[in-house]
Amino acid sequence: MMPALEPAAGPARAPATLPSAPRRLVDFVALTKPRVVAMVVLTTFFGYYLGAARGAFEWLRLTWTLAGTSLAAGGTLALNQYLERDRDARMHRTRKRPLPEGRLAPADALAFGIVLTAAGILLLVAGSNLLAAAVTAATSVSYLFAYTPAKVRTPLSTLIGAVPGALPPLTGWAAASGDLGAAAWALFAIMFVWQIPHALAIAQLYRDDYARAGFRLLPVVDPDCISTARYILTYSLTLLGVGMLPTLVGLAGPIYCAASIILGCGMFAAAVRLARSAATADARRVMLASLVYLPSLFLVMAADKLAAAPW
Repeated sequence: MMPALEPAAGPARAPATLPSAPRRLVDFVALTKPRVVAMVVLTTFFGYYLGAARGAFEWLRLTWTLAGTSLAAGGTLALNQYLERDRDARMHRTRKRPLPEGRLAPADALAFGIVLTAAGILLLVAGSNLLAAAVTAATSVSYLFAYTPAKVRTPLSTLIGAVPGALPPLTGWAAASGDLGAAAWALFAIMFVWQIPHALAIAQLYRDDYARAGFRLLPVVDPDCISTARYILTYSLTLLGVGMLPTLVGLAGPIYCAASIILGCGMFAAAVRLARSAATADARRVMLASLVYLPSLFLVMAADKLAAAPW
């Protein structure tokens, strides 16, 4: 049975004293979730690098692309915190954020998020191309208006959220090449499938907190987490096959293919252990394995391209 929810938190109170300008700056930065933005920028960079033709690596365009992506991602995450501020106030891990604690006014966070997101998309239009801007706009819209409301309605929200989470490499690819071919969609497929075991493992670790806030993630509605472990196992096995797609579409070579199998087996082994126990400790192992898998896979893919076609 799902744990009983705590009473809904009321509107956040304004702090007794006006925070200093440096503190407000820190709070506005916290709204953007810098660590998440860093991951988005990193996968965008790899998408750009892999999508750039030999001899056509434009550093200035890359700079505009990463700047626009970081602004749009930060703005989108700030808007997400604005939308979920009352639920964040119920969760132990998020109740100290600027909005639940009342250190920032919701109207300020809303304006900040809108301005940042719009500025990022406009920067991509001006410095990259319309396709890259369109992919980024689709990322923001799907994250805020599909994934965010779905989290309180259906356990399928993890699948919905995997779509905007898988789009950043396509932004980079579109900025570098101006199109989205089969190789770009291979990157999307890897990111999409990878996110399922990664996100479900995190949700299992914080299932009580998510339940407290009213989120209907799979581990929240799956009391013994057996179904959660099976989903993680299924998608980890799927990732073994999907990880080889870049070789099949000609984006990477046999060295990358071998590395993807090794990394995929590591993910799958962690998922098998979780499927046998459904224990929180093993969910943490899956999460850690996923954090090793993705950057390692992209690094090997980039190194494979560099070795095959040095500039």
